[in-house]
Amino acid sequence: MQPLPYWRLSGFYFFHFAFIGAFAPYWSLYLKSLSFSALQVGVLMSLLHVTRIFAPTAWGWLADHTGKRMLIVQLAAITGLVSYCGVFFGESFYWMFIVMTLTSFFWSASLPLIEATTLSHLGEGTARYGSIRSWGSLGFVIAVIGIGYLLDSAEIVSLLWLVLGFKLGIVIFSWRIPEAEITSHPTDSLSVQQILGQPGVLAFFSACLLMAFAHGPYYTFYSIYLVENGYSKGAIGWFWAVGVICEIGVFFLIPKVMHRLSLKKLLAFSFSCAVARFLMIGWGVEWPIVVLLAQVLHAATYGAHHVAAMMVVHHFFRGRHQAKGQAFYTSFTFGIGGALGGIFSGYAWDWLGPGFTFSMSAAAALLGLGLIAWKVNIK
Repeated sequence: MQPLPYWRLSGFYFFHFAFIGAFAPYWSLYLKSLSFSALQVGVLMSLLHVTRIFAPTAWGWLADHTGKRMLIVQLAAITGLVSYCGVFFGESFYWMFIVMTLTSFFWSASLPLIEATTLSHLGEGTARYGSIRSWGSLGFVIAVIGIGYLLDSAEIVSLLWLVLGFKLGIVIFSWRIPEAEITSHPTDSLSVQQILGQPGVLAFFSACLLMAFAHGPYYTFYSIYLVENGYSKGAIGWFWAVGVICEIGVFFLIPKVMHRLSLKKLLAFSFSCAVARFLMIGWGVEWPIVVLLAQVLHAATYGAHHVAAMMVVHHFFRGRHQAKGQAFYTSFTFGIGGALGGIFSGYAWDWLGPGFTFSMSAAAALLGLGLIAWKVNIK
């Protein structure tokens, strides 16, 4: 078995999530600086999710069909970088729509294939997944804090160049990761449709879709929400960072936690925390301590949820279906769920107000909790 390319995988995660650390909290502020309406901002920010509906599945099928996961990641990284450069050549809504669609389409190819590659490299040692993935969270923290302080004194347009640097880092590390051996598994005889048709699998994916939907208003309007309530961009960077710092802690603690809690209980816990978190954000924004505590819960609503979900996907989809399983998870949950959440938030923000918008997020998480408790049976 080939040695684990720990640092090369970690480097890719670092720049991939540094890009998200720059994009998710601050790109909506850049779009707002172009005088776009709340609905236009919601639509543009949702493109990152809309392309995840179909793109990862197509990339995952191609990867499993050719057996060349990393080659596809490398080509997608380069075309994604070239597509992104379009932001320097226009500022109209329709131009940004085209550029962000192309950038998102190629960017969405990477993570499911990297996740499958990482788990293949790890083999039976999947407990080390958290330590590798934690470098992505570190990249997010560095980006979100640094850019938050920078934007307090610099023009928002400087964000464009920082994102370009992170995209370049993704390209460099994508060419450093070796292909992983794809081992056969008894489920190879089943079709993907047969696996997806199992009630527990459908319930799991539906619950994760609801979790992604619940995060839609958070990823689209959280920074704008805090700015409108008097918080500085530096403070906003720290609020985002606190959540991810707690997430890093979860990634290192999760192997011990999984000895005590089943995957089902861990998922149920993460959904319960999401209900509380979004109610706190929606109705406690005027109290910094409530905002801070809500961000601490990110350790559960994203960190614990993500690790548990990756393990569940890895349990259901093995062998020749591994990349397709990861891609379908991304398409169905972050794609459909994230897109619906982002578009919903664009409509609800002006009509219902922030409090009720985040209350709808809490309701979606509660429904997901019910699905996990009722239908998902996994140890």
